[in-house]
Amino acid sequence: MPGVTTMRLRSEDPADTGAVRRVLAAAFARPDVATPPEVGLVDELRGSAEWLPSLAMVAEYGGEVVGYALLTRVRVRSESDRDDALALALGPVAVSPHRQRIGLGTAVVQAALDAAAELGERLVVVLGDPAYYRRFGFGRADRIGLTSPWSGLGEPWQALTLPAARSGAESPPRGEVIFPPPWSKV
Repeated sequence: MPGVTTMRLRSEDPADTGAVRRVLAAAFARPDVATPPEVGLVDELRGSAEWLPSLAMVAEYGGEVVGYALLTRVRVRSESDRDDALALALGPVAVSPHRQRIGLGTAVVQAALDAAAELGERLVVVLGDPAYYRRFGFGRADRIGLTSPWSGLGEPWQALTLPAARSGAESPPRGEVIFPPPWSKV
């Protein structure tokens, strides 16, 4: 059908690195910095043990990469357990400014969360706008016993329990969320 533009959601491919950098740079552009820290965050996470290639999602619109949602590994340190539990952090999430407000951000985040659920992941944390992330089921992280350097922000510090945790097989971990070192630069 002529004039129809299609959206495609998929895992990031190594050839997408430049396009993802451009999306992040445009979405997080600020006049006071040449390159937004979110660009460096993703670059550093890509080379880390916390990188999960199948959970780095892109949205293509008309064949162009215009959206991005990243889930990477974090750990939850409980006072009662000797071993850290595994969880995921969502972010950054970005859509090119010229393609915002048409549902691409929602679609790429949902695709990342669906992929995590299919892998049997139990918990995702995010720091962001509660009104936006509530649509995916996120709620205050402190209410389920999670702390982090951002706990003091209240509502923006959020968590989502995925179906594997809700099924009763294993409850979601509780404790201090430990982010990989690249997060300290954002």
